Amino acid sequence: MPLSKMNAASLSRRQFAGAALAAPLALSMKAPLSTASSTKTEGERSIVDPAAEAVAHPDRPAGDKRRDADRKPAHILDFFDLKPGMHVADLMAGDGYYTELVSRMVGPTGVVYCQNTQIPLDRFARAPLGERLANDRLANVVRLDREFEDIGIPKGVDAAIMIRFYHDFGWQNVDRDGFNQLIHYLVKPGGIFGVVDHIAKPDAGMSVGESLHRVEPALVRREIESAGFVLEAESRVLANPEDTHDWNIFSNGGTRRDKTDRFAYMFRKPL
Repeated sequence: MPLSKMNAASLSRRQFAGAALAAPLALSMKAPLSTASSTKTEGERSIVDPAAEAVAHPDRPAGDKRRDADRKPAHILDFFDLKPGMHVADLMAGDGYYTELVSRMVGPTGVVYCQNTQIPLDRFARAPLGERLANDRLANVVRLDREFEDIGIPKGVDAAIMIRFYHDFGWQNVDRDGFNQLIHYLVKPGGIFGVVDHIAKPDAGMSVGESLHRVEPALVRREIESAGFVLEAESRVLANPEDTHDWNIFSNGGTRRDKTDRFAYMFRKPL
């Protein structure tokens, strides 16, 4: 959807007017999955767990599987309430780790829009993402190498997710207000915006986004709520109380980048 249709020429430090401030809401805590098995038991009835099924898929790359223990993707996908048949935007998808999981979770009747701007593609994602999607391997994925000014995602998607990228908006000079309002416009009423990121110290705001690759959770919540979303739930399944919040996630050769203290927010667009 070109942003010109939203009365804006670009997302670079431009301010959008008219965002509704979401009313305060008491957080509900969604229970994380208690097991990584592919089924859940509901009374005497066994039901398929699409999140765990996606994680357990035998065709997933070995490198992805090695990340699972620290990233807990079944818990995150379950927390975001993603379901088969959904149309989901994976924003700033990087090499497509979550794109593949969501693709397998939404199944053949669903669609995943895998979006990246040029910066992550040029730095680390172009080759691995190309390999992941080669030969129509994930047939329900639409690859969008697009900047935010013309993001290409159709209006009315069921959900949008952004995993570990919001902190980069500051040093990349993205207008976060405009971006959040764009996602609010694209997600259908009742739809979801799910965000995961590395936690910075209180009052850090966006100031350590480039130096430490972290962001203050309160800032993320405040900015996304200002676009009209409502925070429905918070998960601490990726919490790490030993993280001091003051080190670069890529230090020590990046060996600790999946061991940070991370927040997960699920926002809902009101009906």
